[in-house]
Amino acid sequence: MLYAAYQAQSDLFDPLRLAARLSRQMLGTMGEAMGGLHDTPLLRNLSAGFEMIERAGLSHERPPFAIGTVTVGNREVEVREEVALALPFGSLLHFAKDVDQKQPRLLVVAPLSGHFATLLLDTVKTLLPENDVYITDWHNARDVPLTDGGFGFDDYVAHVIRFLEEIGPGGHVLAVCQPCVQVLAAGAVMAQENNPAQPLSMTLMAGPVDTRINPTKVNELATSKPIDWFAQNLIATVPPGFKGAGRRVYPGFIQVGAFMAMNMERHVKAHVGLYENLAMGEHEKAATTKTFYDEYFAVLDLAAEFYLETIAKVFQQHELPRGVLTYRGERIDFRAIRRTALLTVEGERDDICAVGQTVAAQDICASLRPHLRRHHMQAGVGHYGVFSGRRWKGQVYPLVRNHILAADA
Repeated sequence: MLYAAYQAQSDLFDPLRLAARLSRQMLGTMGEAMGGLHDTPLLRNLSAGFEMIERAGLSHERPPFAIGTVTVGNREVEVREEVALALPFGSLLHFAKDVDQKQPRLLVVAPLSGHFATLLLDTVKTLLPENDVYITDWHNARDVPLTDGGFGFDDYVAHVIRFLEEIGPGGHVLAVCQPCVQVLAAGAVMAQENNPAQPLSMTLMAGPVDTRINPTKVNELATSKPIDWFAQNLIATVPPGFKGAGRRVYPGFIQVGAFMAMNMERHVKAHVGLYENLAMGEHEKAATTKTFYDEYFAVLDLAAEFYLETIAKVFQQHELPRGVLTYRGERIDFRAIRRTALLTVEGERDDICAVGQTVAAQDICASLRPHLRRHHMQAGVGHYGVFSGRRWKGQVYPLVRNHILAADA
């Protein structure tokens, strides 16, 4: 009933949002017809109010990456989004470009935690000039028919392995947040099997490798209830009208609501600021806020088995740091990782994956020689600052680039 109630409420508000959009457009048309009257404080406030109503609500479709060109060297190069491999629960998306020099092939593994891969737009834009970038484009579980089966923790690991195999030997992998665990597992499985496509380098950024260290509010929430409580209270059934009708999912709207509750004051302040920017005609400032929330409020549902297994394995039982994590029923030996150079990155002010949780991977990969390991703690940034924003571009990325190039040599 949870999902059906949410969808009924969303459908109920659709006419109101449509009316607000038409009213805002009408105000603009009337103002222009009356010789610029639309630029008065009264009409700007009315228009701002209508736009805030219009924007209320969530989207369940991936926003476009819309990266038209990128500067490589001293010339602009066209970027084409190409699906290199399509699977039911996720596609391997390639940002293809025509460049003269060979670039490192890099798989960016996006989180599967309620948002689409476009959450890493700034990450991709920064990587593109000097790397041949691929990304895991996870699909909304409510759009995957029941006939395509389930998707659990091991399936995520299998997707990472399959995508690396599609990219081919000599590739690199970079994981952001939640998938650091699965990427580390995939790297070990590939090393155990001597898979020729095992990555030359692995970059783990702000991920929950060992959540026993400096537990955050997110970690405490995951351990505050037994796994049965999560199954009974947070899992819903996709209602009729969607391709995945009948599938059990962890709805994206619950995840976004939980993240917002952690920093509600900040989100309220941001929306008050957005209204003021719109009312004052400060469109550039408003555009920055709108771009962020267009992505933040685009949500996807997670397959129930993946969500519950992740809670159990990563946050409650700590199977990876305890050395008992399995893949397809076999225990994973992380000492098998001997050739994949490892970089771990953390943010000083990260309130989702705290300092110490990601660097734990360094000890887990005990067979790696010292020159193949490196850690960086970025001062002055929270979770998102590790992989987006000014410090990501100017301080973190140069280390990532050097790490990839050194392994690629």
